[in-house]
Amino acid sequence: PRSDCIAAEQLCLLDSTCNGTYRILENCALAKTRFLPLDHDSRVQCLNAELDLGNSSLLHCKCHRRMKREEHCLRVFWTIHSSMTDGYFNLETSPYENPANEEHWKTDYNKLAALLSGKDCSQLARDATNPCLKATHVCNLSKKCVRLRTEYASICTKGAGSEEVCDRRKCHRGLRNFFEKVPEDFTKRILFCPCQDELCGERRRKTIVPNCSFQYSTKPNCLWLLDSCLEDHICKSRLADFQQNCQPADTSPDGCSQHSHAACLQAYMGMIGTPMTPNYVSNSSAEVSLWCTCESSGNEKEKCDQILGMFENNKCL
Repeated sequence: PRSDCIAAEQLCLLDSTCNGTYRILENCALAKTRFLPLDHDSRVQCLNAELDLGNSSLLHCKCHRRMKREEHCLRVFWTIHSSMTDGYFNLETSPYENPANEEHWKTDYNKLAALLSGKDCSQLARDATNPCLKATHVCNLSKKCVRLRTEYASICTKGAGSEEVCDRRKCHRGLRNFFEKVPEDFTKRILFCPCQDELCGERRRKTIVPNCSFQYSTKPNCLWLLDSCLEDHICKSRLADFQQNCQPADTSPDGCSQHSHAACLQAYMGMIGTPMTPNYVSNSSAEVSLWCTCESSGNEKEKCDQILGMFENNKCL
C-alpha cells in the first residue's frame, strides 16, 4: 500500500543504502531550490540517485490534505521528485493523495439543522436574496468557522490600503488555516456562492480580502509570481495539484481531463493563501484570475500567458 512520505522517509533512514541515496537527493533538491547550477557530473549523480530509489516506498509515497506536518511531507516528496520541477509546466503529478481515496470532512447535518431554527432560521430567510450573506450566517453557526474567518479577516484588513503595514505572509497563513481547517461544507458556500447582483458579488470577492492578500500596489509579472511559488513547498504542491485536477479537456462533459470538477474546485481552494492566490476579478462576474500581468515578458510571453490562462480561460475551472 502507498504510504505517506513521512513514514516512507523514516523507513528509508533506517536502511544504510537508502539513507545514503536519500542524502544525495536532499543536496540535489537544495541546489535546485536555491537555483544553484549543477555541473554535468552532479546532474548525473542526482538522476542516478532518483533511479536507485526505484524499489523504495519513497518513490510512490504521497501526502494527505490537511495532514499534520504537511510541509515536512511535501518537502520529502519534492526531494524524491526534484527532477520534475525543471522548466515551468513540468509539475507532472500532484504530491497529494487522490481526493477520492481520502476521507472527506463531514458536517453533522443534524446538529446544523438544530442550529437552523428560531431566530437563525428567520435571519437566513431574510438573506435569501444574497446567497453570500446567507453563507456567512451559516458559517457563524460553527464556532470553528466563525473563529478562523474572523482571525484571517482581522489580520488581512490591518493596514488596508497601505502596503507597508499589511503583512501579506501572515494574511496568507490565516487564509490557508481557514480553508484547511474548516469543513468544506462551510468554506465552499462562502467562496462559490452564486450571485445575481453586484452587492452579493462584492461580498464574494472580498472573501479573499483583496486589499491585502490579492492586490499589490502594482501588478507583478506572472513569471515572477510563479518563481516565488516554486520556491515554496506548499505553493508548488498546490500548483501541481491544481495543474493535475484542473487540466481542461474539450471532449469531457465537465471540461476536465480528470472528469472531476469537484476535485478541480478543491485544488483551486488549495491555491488560496499561497503566493499565487487567485480571486474574483470584479463584483459583476464569476471570472477569476491571478493578480499579475504578462507585460514586459519578452521572449517568455507565451509561458506567461499559459500561467494566466490556467485561471482565466480554463474550461474545467
